[in-house]
Order: sequence, then C-alpha cells, then structure tokens
Amino acid sequence: MGYSNYSYILCIFGVLYVTSIVCASFLPQDRFFIDCGGSKLLELEDGRVFEPDSGNPHVNVPTSSVVVVSEPQMSASNDLNLYNSARVFGEASAYAIATKGTGRHWLRLHFNPVENPHYDLRSAVFSVVANGITLLHRFSPSNSQYFTPLVKEYVVDLSGKSSKNLALKMYPLNGSVAFINGIEVVSVPNKQFPSTAVPIPLGTSVEIPSDIAFETVYRVNMGGPLITPKNDSLWRTWEPDGPFLLNAASARNVTKNPSSVKYPDGVSAEIAPNWVYATAQEMAEANVTNQKFNISWSFEAQNGFSYLIRMHFCDIVSIALETLVFNVYINEQYALDTFDISSRTMELLSAAYFVDFVVSLPRNSDRILVQVGPSNLEGFPSNAILNGLEIMKMSSDIGSLDGNLSADDVDSKSPSKKKWMVLAISSALVGFGVLVLIFAGLFYRRRIDPKKPRRQFSFPTHVGISDSKVSIGSSASTSHSHGLGRILSFSEVREATKNFDESLLLGVGGFGKVYRGVLENGTVVAVKRGNPRSQQGLTEFRTEIQMLSKLRHRHLVSLIGYCEELNEMILVYEFMAGGPLRKHLYGSDLPPLTWKQRLEICIGAAKGLHYLHTGAADIIIHRDVKTTNILLDENLTAKVADFGLSKLGPTLDQTHVSTAVKGSFGYLDPEYYRRQQLTEKSDVYSFGVVLMEVLCARPAINPTLPREQVNIAEWAMNWQKKGRLEKIIDPHLIGSISVESLRKFGDTAEKCLAEYGVERPTMGDVLWNLEYALQLQEASIQTVSAENSANYIPDIPEWLSQTEADHGGHIARDWISDQESDATSSAVFSQLMDPKGR
Repeated sequence: MGYSNYSYILCIFGVLYVTSIVCASFLPQDRFFIDCGGSKLLELEDGRVFEPDSGNPHVNVPTSSVVVVSEPQMSASNDLNLYNSARVFGEASAYAIATKGTGRHWLRLHFNPVENPHYDLRSAVFSVVANGITLLHRFSPSNSQYFTPLVKEYVVDLSGKSSKNLALKMYPLNGSVAFINGIEVVSVPNKQFPSTAVPIPLGTSVEIPSDIAFETVYRVNMGGPLITPKNDSLWRTWEPDGPFLLNAASARNVTKNPSSVKYPDGVSAEIAPNWVYATAQEMAEANVTNQKFNISWSFEAQNGFSYLIRMHFCDIVSIALETLVFNVYINEQYALDTFDISSRTMELLSAAYFVDFVVSLPRNSDRILVQVGPSNLEGFPSNAILNGLEIMKMSSDIGSLDGNLSADDVDSKSPSKKKWMVLAISSALVGFGVLVLIFAGLFYRRRIDPKKPRRQFSFPTHVGISDSKVSIGSSASTSHSHGLGRILSFSEVREATKNFDESLLLGVGGFGKVYRGVLENGTVVAVKRGNPRSQQGLTEFRTEIQMLSKLRHRHLVSLIGYCEELNEMILVYEFMAGGPLRKHLYGSDLPPLTWKQRLEICIGAAKGLHYLHTGAADIIIHRDVKTTNILLDENLTAKVADFGLSKLGPTLDQTHVSTAVKGSFGYLDPEYYRRQQLTEKSDVYSFGVVLMEVLCARPAINPTLPREQVNIAEWAMNWQKKGRLEKIIDPHLIGSISVESLRKFGDTAEKCLAEYGVERPTMGDVLWNLEYALQLQEASIQTVSAENSANYIPDIPEWLSQTEADHGGHIARDWISDQESDATSSAVFSQLMDPKGR
C-alpha cells in the first residue's frame, strides 16, 4: 500500500480543501522572504511574496558580491523563478537582516546552482554560519537532487547578543565561491519547541536550552501525500513516508476528513496542520488470530548529534475510546509502553496529540529506527498507528549543526584575499614540484622494468570535499580510471539507454533504476542509475567500484565501467539475461526450475562467495547475500552481484571486523546483529537462508503467514530437525527430488543456519556438500526405475493451501535493484522489510 492510494487521498483532500484548512491564529511578527539577486517581487503559489534583497530596508546586502541570473530569466511559475537568480560571494561575506522580534525564528535557505558562463556554481564549496551557529560546513548544493532546488531549514535563536538582528555569513572554501538564491526568516510561535523532552533510553526528562539551534532533517506525513507550504500555516513541507517504510506490506494508510480533526488544549494548528492528523499508517491485516509485528521506518542520520523526535498521533481508526493501545519504539528502545491516545486527549477521538523525545546517535550508528506495534496487554486489538513524524538535529555543545567546527573555527579557517593569493601561489609551486617528482619516479620505474604492468586502485581526483559527487568535468569519450574500469561519459550512457527509455527498464530498487543498454561497440549492459533521494549514496557507489574492480571470477558479475559526471552515480555491468534468482523461484510466470538446475545455481553462487572469502588478495565479506543479488545469465549460470555493502574481512591477527550492522531482513546473521562483529560466517548464514528459499520457493520473510511461518529460517529448521523437510518443499519438485539429495541439502542448510559462527561451515565446505548433493541426485536419476521410485519425494506439502497465494505476492520485478536495509531488527521477526535486492 502507500503510494498506490495517494491519488485517491489527494482527490479527497481536493474536495475537502475549503473546509479542511484550519485558520491559523498565529501571525508571525517577522516574515522576511528575500529573493537574493532578484529584481522584482515574486509571489509564490502558496502566497509568500519574495522581495529583492537589493534596496530592502531590512536587509544589509554584502558589498563584495555579484548577482548571477540564468537565461531565460523567467519561467512559467514564480516558484521556479526564485531560483533563476543568485547572489555569489568570492570571499567571506555576511547578510544582516534586522528583525522586529527576538526568540526563535525559522531560517530557510534556498540553493540552486544557476547556469552562468563566469561562475561554476555546481562545484561551489562553502560554509554558512548564522548568529554563531555553524549551519553548513564544506557544503556543496550540487551533491543533492541532480541540481534541483534545495531548501535547508533551521531554527535559530535571536535573543541575547544578536537581539533583533540575524547575521548570515557565507565562507567560500579553497578558492571556490559561495552563493544563495533565497532566504526566509519567520518568527516561531511560543511553545512550538519544548523546554524538556523524554530521553531515549527512557529516563529523567532532559532540558533543551533556549539557545539550542535545530535543523529539520525529516518532516514526514505518514499514510498521506506530500503537503506543501500552501497547506501549512508556517510554510512547512511534509513528505510522504513511503521511502522510509521498511516493509510496505506491514502497513496500510487510512484517511479521514481533515475538518473532523480536533485540537485540544495544548495543541495548536501550528504544531502540525490537520492534513497530517487526518492520515495515518496502521498495521496491515495479516489474517491471523494474533498478529505480532511492528511497522518500521528507517531514517539516515549523522552520528555524533542529538535529535529531537516529535511524533504526531490522532486516533482516526477507532470507533470507541480506549480500544487502541500500542507500543512505540525508537532505536529498539521503548519510547511509549501500552500507549492509549484517548487517555492523553481528554477522552476525544480524532484529537491531535504529539510527544517529544531526544535521542543521541552514537559514533557507530547512522540510522534512526522508529516503530509502532501492538501492546503485550491482552484484550486489545492488535493495532498501532502513526500520523506524522519530525526529526530535528540539535546543535552540539560547540554550536554546530554540521561537523565539529564552531563558528570561530570556520571563520579562522576562511582565508582572506591576501592569504588566499599567498596560498594559491604556494600551492602552485608545491604542485609543480610534486609533478616533477612523480614524472621522475615514473621515468625511473619504466627504465627498470618497462613491461611490468602497473595498477592502482584509487578514485580520480575530484573537486571539493572528499565525499563530493562532483567530478572534474565532462568527458568527451570513454577513458580509463586507473584500474577501476572504464569511465563512461554521461552522453555515452544516455545514448546506450536511449536517454533512459522506460521501455528498457529492468527493475527499480533502493539505489535507483536499472536499464538495459547497448554500448557503442555492441556490448549489451545493465545500467544502474543512482536515485538522489535514495538512502544509499556515494559510499555504496564507491565501495561497489572498488570491490568489483579488484575481482574477476566466472561467478561474480563483472563491472564494465561507471559514470560520475554531472553529479550522476551510474554503474554499468555485464548484462545478465536471466535476471535475479528470486524471480525464477516465485513472483513471476517463468517456468519452475528443476532440482538439478537449482543445485547448479547454488553451487555457482557458492563458488563466487568462496572466491570472495579465500581467492582474493584480502578476505571480502559480501554482507548482503540474498536471492535478488544472485543473477543468472541466459544459460542459468549464477553470478553474485551487488557489492555496495561489502567489507574487507579480518586480517591474520583479527577474528572479526567491528562494524555497524547492515544487511537485509530475513538474511541477517543473528550473531552479527547482536555483537556487531562481522566475519565471513555471516555470509554463510545468509547463504543458508538462500538455500531454504531455493528449496521452498517462498520469501525469506512473509508477514502475512502465521507467526511460526513468517521467517523461513526458523520455519524450515523446525521441519529439518523433525526429519520432515519434504513437507515444505516447492510443489513443483514433488516426484523429482531424491531422498538422499534432499537430506544432504537439508543438512548443509542446517549447518549454515547455526546460531553461532564457529558452528557454521566455511563456504568451501558448503560448496563441497552441494556438489555431493548434486552427485546424489544425478546418481539417483541414472538408477531410478519403477521398482525404486520410492527414492523420490511423493508427498503434497501440508502448507500448500496456506501459501499458494503468496508466491505472486508483492515481490517487485528487480534486476540488480538496490535496497540497503540497515539491519536494525530484533530477534523477533516483527520488524520486517520487503526483500528487494540492492
């Protein structure tokens, strides 16, 4: 569910628009909407009127700046015209905005790199400081959204020394420039932000000082569509929750007339518009007597900071009071236990309520997990809801919202004009000297061994910060990348995919879309194009390139090249005509695989993983082994794919690698999850789950099944330990699989799925056992006759009638598709994720 119902919801909201808007009683004392570099008033569709910064009596414009305007200057919509101009700064500069009121103010900064022949704003790198708070450090707007407009929202305090004055300072870095398109400064209502909040883990309330600054990281409308500033009295944007849901099948959206939402004492319309409270995600119906699972949302966050998490609730699903009781969790810790909304809203249904929490993200974590699920109390329906969510980063002790530099540190690191000239000249001299040394070294090496191949694994030099996606520039033709495979120009990729024609789409996943393409030399390829809104990004992109560039094996998918031009992240692989193994098992109309074919595919995948663990220069742990990451060619030869989560394994003096838990739900090694200690045996566990999928032809996790059947590893091992594994095999295998081969296969999977890594076999042992299972199957085929047909499994599985409907379920048509699932699930498989491939 989710997006499929949004059109319907939007229609309802459109009809109810006139009656559903809650008139705001709050009139902000300060409302400054500034068009930086603009020349005339711009009235946006939501009613905001942006005034040019030049000539504005309330705005002191930096003198050391220039105005850049794109061509054409005007668009059909004023909402876009705001981004046609920008003010550009070549050195440290400051806006001064005289406000009428003090206290907290919304501060929204608008960025869009305007096209201009004199300034390359796409490669701009700069820092921004507001009233002593570091908002952005080494920031490049081109890292986001393919150069679409970017709005950064903050809350800053204008009390104290900087009373009635906002000082917004721009610091270009390393000879770059800084720029900005628009600025908003709006008074924040009193009591909009709490003075105390509930800590996670639960404890004594923590104080939130008034001078704390906030950055809006996420503002989400659960179960509903995008809410634009037009429908929010404080001009906020609320995005749909679909991209953050870990398992869309675990939730269903519900909608009510926005005008029916009540605001009791203590909750104003400025807290959240009634459109937020009028929609929600509630637990999906699993058609079981006692459904026990959570709805889970995962949000990427910067570690080392504390976050204010505001959760919005409104009981729009109950027909009577005190019937909706549920639990709320943040990062797997109790936030609300046996929570009854009606007890907090003066015994009203459809009444708005919110609660604030503070959670600190440790250095080894980069995710915030939010969950709602049924209470353990008996006598209540198994249901839980969430209407809206806000996650706001809180400034650190040194007054920073980005990195660990204070405003003074940013200022001291910003070179003056004279310093920059000296620095530029010195850098040029040093660079020239380094080049001379490099050429001398290369000449010396060539004289010693002119035929010796030279190879290095490093990325091409980039402009800006180390994590910037901005490459040096366009490439007119294919080049090589120092051992990393071919660098393809964006024009080559676009031509190969016919400008990313949707008819060539092979699949969609968390990283982005995958297209079939044909390069200029006739090579058929699979092109994976990164989605800028994906929770996966540059780290996974680089890991994939670095790993696959070092590896060549018959059972590993080959990386042909990549493109990092124009802020794109594109990977180009060999084309695998058969697609992912999963679609050959269930969820498609493809003919079922024979038992021999399944064994050969498992053997091929095991060979690929065995090579990763033992055949490369370093141990490589795949960390995301699953049936969507095992691809088949036209001959059904299996190849392991998707190395975005891969890690180098332990060295000789180590037993494990300590790292944050990542992987996919249903395939995750429980020992790795508990201890955050990664070994190659974690891949062995995941491969054991794959073996069970191959045997049973059903998803690793299926929340619609009875509790004991939800997780395939638990369910299959129960039958394996009873010696009755034949009861749950794919019905298509009935009568064609030998008892001996099945027994060897089941024993192998059981060892892979052992609780502790030391009890699991190596991939080499797994490979040997699978090859033996294949030999047993082939020997049985050669000797079978009417007299010994009892060697084959004749039974019809008892569970067939319960799960036939699941084989066509909600599995997406993936092809090297991407979905990073930060493995933050508990041992209870109630925190579920749709098992798409990366």
